[in-house]
Amino acid sequence: MEFNKTEVIFQKSEMVRLDAITLKQLRALSAVTDCASLTGGALRLGLTPPAIHSQIKNLEEAFGVPLLHRPPEAGAFTPTLAGITVLEAAQRIEVVLSQCSYQVMAVSEGRAGQVTLGVVSTGRYFAPRLVKMLSLACPEIRIALRVGNREQLIDDLARHVVDLAIMGRPPRQPEVASVALGIHPHGIVAPPDHPLAGLAEVPVQDLLAQTFLAREEGSGTRLLMSRYLDRLGDGQVVDLIDMDSNETIKQSVIAGLGIAFMSLHVVMDELRFGQLVQLAAPGLPIERHWFLVHPVDRQLSPAAQRLQEEIARLKGAYLPGAPVQP
Repeated sequence: MEFNKTEVIFQKSEMVRLDAITLKQLRALSAVTDCASLTGGALRLGLTPPAIHSQIKNLEEAFGVPLLHRPPEAGAFTPTLAGITVLEAAQRIEVVLSQCSYQVMAVSEGRAGQVTLGVVSTGRYFAPRLVKMLSLACPEIRIALRVGNREQLIDDLARHVVDLAIMGRPPRQPEVASVALGIHPHGIVAPPDHPLAGLAEVPVQDLLAQTFLAREEGSGTRLLMSRYLDRLGDGQVVDLIDMDSNETIKQSVIAGLGIAFMSLHVVMDELRFGQLVQLAAPGLPIERHWFLVHPVDRQLSPAAQRLQEEIARLKGAYLPGAPVQP
């Protein structure tokens, strides 16, 4: 009768009762092997020799093979070939458990973990710099960056999609805890050859007669612009063209398609290099603040708490125009 070798190996492997194997048994085998005796192994583990003998007996029954050579009187216990294999596995298990223990401690102490940081669209101009600073300060914490407009970010906070969020004015709902991070200035920008550029003070009616390039509904900048123009023109309707991104608005203003009310953090480089200029419009610039927020109905993880503390400690060093830290 012929036997398939693969089938025989598979059948034997099924005899091992993995669910019956415990760490106590593996440590008993290691201790007896290291000490070469039941008595020595028992002393190392703080057990009685009968207890050690029972652990090893149960381990051998689980594997279905002898794991130790029983010596004659006064002889040393030595592992069988199967015992050596089990001991090697036990050593690997101890290493993995040690690593796991370190990782659990790191997570519980906020030194490791994953945190999702939400940022409003305007913040994309400094968010990468902030994430780089946080990664250097907290290298074992993985940071997932999520960018969206104000409405999207508020929804993310309500659904706990993000752990922390950076935005302008904190929302009323969901209820959040907030920390002010730094000044967030807003103004109106135009190309340098615009008729209103260079005026000491732009007349209100001349300003309201312009075409404004604006972010989509739901954007915090759009909301702030609407309030400013309504207050300035007492509800007068202005010509608005919606655009889906700050980059599109910037390039369109540079091309002369209109002017724009924008976060000055968004146009810092264009202002510095003369591609855009600020208009001296009444009541500008408007200074708001950036805030770091998180929902109060959900406790922050230790990693998120660590990042919250680090972001506050940086005191806005990542914001456009702030000096680069060494």
